[in-house]
Amino acid sequence: MNELFLNRARTVAVTGHRVLQSDFNINKLKERLLAFIEKGFDTFLVGMALGFDTACFKVLQEIRKEKEIKIIACIPCLSQPYKFNKKQKEEYDLMLSSADEKVLISEEYTKNCMQKRNEYMVDRASVVFAYIKRNFGGTANTIKYAKKKEIPIVKYD
Repeated sequence: MNELFLNRARTVAVTGHRVLQSDFNINKLKERLLAFIEKGFDTFLVGMALGFDTACFKVLQEIRKEKEIKIIACIPCLSQPYKFNKKQKEEYDLMLSSADEKVLISEEYTKNCMQKRNEYMVDRASVVFAYIKRNFGGTANTIKYAKKKEIPIVKYD
């Protein structure tokens, strides 16, 4: 795993579900991300999963055209996109090529590489931006970890 120098005070970790509910609004997402930038945040750690991670990455790409921000792709394992469909894989590859930096947590898939990726992001951020609609699964575990580490959580809604 390669280690980056990050200014934790200006870094946001993004976490959320792979399935977005019907009331999810991309304009609201952009407003929330811009609010972080207005507060001085300029680095975003994104876990590269489908759903919320992908939505955030795309909006941040758009914002990056006008604002000086960094998008860091935090990849749990090389096989992350293995079960993605063709369009999702193409999108993933485009996002990876657009990322300012890439961090690979594990070469091989392991039963805990996703959680290790989430912990890596939380450990390097001063705030977690979360899209959370249920109290179980990877996003909920990430929130629990952030609370344990006393990292503030800002929810999308």
